Parts: sequence; C-alpha cells; structure tokens
Amino acid sequence: MTAASAKSVAKYAGAALLAAWVLFPMYLLTIGAFSVQPAIYAYPRDILPALSLGTLRFFLDSHGVLTALGRSVIVAGFTALLSMALGIPAAYALARYRFRGRDSYRVTIVSTRAFPVVVLSIPLAVFVLQWGLYDSVWAVAFMHTALTLPFVVLISSSVLAAIPADLEEAAQVFGCSRPGAFATVTLPLAIPGLAAAGGFALLMSYNEVFAASVLTLERPTLPAFVLNALTSSPEPYKYAAAWLLMVPTFVFIFLIRRYILGAGRAGG
Repeated sequence: MTAASAKSVAKYAGAALLAAWVLFPMYLLTIGAFSVQPAIYAYPRDILPALSLGTLRFFLDSHGVLTALGRSVIVAGFTALLSMALGIPAAYALARYRFRGRDSYRVTIVSTRAFPVVVLSIPLAVFVLQWGLYDSVWAVAFMHTALTLPFVVLISSSVLAAIPADLEEAAQVFGCSRPGAFATVTLPLAIPGLAAAGGFALLMSYNEVFAASVLTLERPTLPAFVLNALTSSPEPYKYAAAWLLMVPTFVFIFLIRRYILGAGRAGG
C-alpha cells in the first residue's frame, strides 16, 4: 500500500468513526422513541426491537406537549425574523463601510456572549416582569434574539463581504439607489448565506432551554416543558421527547443544505 493510499484509508476510517460517534446516540434515541414500551425496559436491549408509534403517541398525547411545541415554533420563527431584521443592516454596515472602531465593534458584538445567561437571569426576569411580558412567548423570543443576534451579524457580514461592492456600484450607475442596488443585486446573491444565518437562529431558539425556563412558568416552550417533567416522567416519555427535539434540527438542515453549501462556496 502506497503512502497516498494509506492516507486515504486513514481519512475515510476517521470519517467513519466520527460519523458512528455522532449517529449512534441518534440511533438509540430513534429506536427508543419508536419501540414498544416493554422493549425500552428490557435488558439486554435488542439491536432492532419491535417498532411501534405507541411511545411517540404517548408523548404527544401527554397534557401540554402539543401546546408547548406550538409555542416553540412561534418563538423560533419570531426569533429568526427579528434576528435577521436587526442583523442584516448591521452586517451590511460592517461589510461595506470603513469607520473608526469597526474592528472593536466586531469584538463588542462577540463579547456580549461572554456573560452567561445564568448571570443575567435575575435582572432579566425583573425586566420582563416590569414590562408585563413574563410567562409569554414574546419574552422568550426577545431573549433568544439577544442570544442569536451576534452570530447572525457576524455570519451575515462575512457573506455580504464576499460579494463584490462593484456590483452595487454598477447598479447605481444605471439608476438604482443604494437600497435598490442592495435589494436587486446583493440580496439575491446573499440568500444562501443569509438562509444559513437565519436557520442557525431558528434552531438555536428551538433548542434553547435555560432562558425559556427562567422566563416562563405556566406557558413554557417544549424544551422547558420537557425539562420540568423529566424527574417525574417514565423512560418512554424521555426517549420520545429527546427524539422530537432532535429531529427538526436535522430536517431543517436537510432542507436548506443547498443554501448552506452555496454559502460555503461563495465564502470560499
């Protein structure tokens, strides 16, 4: 075996081990979520037990689950929209303008994540109580926007910086205003990367649990609802809950994968 062949074999073997490391827990969750309930408690476990929708149906039929799932979808959607609405203008300014303190501003954006949510939880709860937003989807959505906005700004600014400014200048020569040039020239080219940024905000909001637990009491999102029920819930409930929290992430990434790959090619 030549050195090149050995290197190729080692590369693919490492990729296979990494894939197995990631996929095996997902396999266990999926089998647990779709097994008959007696099989979950059986020991030793069967590699492929009898499959049934009963476990997942048991979780979905539990009181409050579908309502909490609906809240999670609303919060995640609002978070993604608000993050993009606030993040794209800031990203455009970073990508197109040269101003004093530009690099410091980038660092400041990232440094907002240096403060753990645990540290901010008490003043945050006081703030939403004063504004009458406690135990509402809007309180959670605003908090999730604050958590995802730095990443949306940095990802979007990198995407917009990869698009030549000459294209906008050419559009302005032919009569477009600066906003018009952005909307007709830059934005269509940036859609793959912006979709990746928006998808990141959506998925981060859907799976976030701590802020949702602090800011809600009777109307939690699905992760907070599941967390509150873990100590008193049976094993089938836990498997089904974990699977339902895991799957939307992979489905969404599968649906936008061509945009993510397009963003990578544009950035490269």
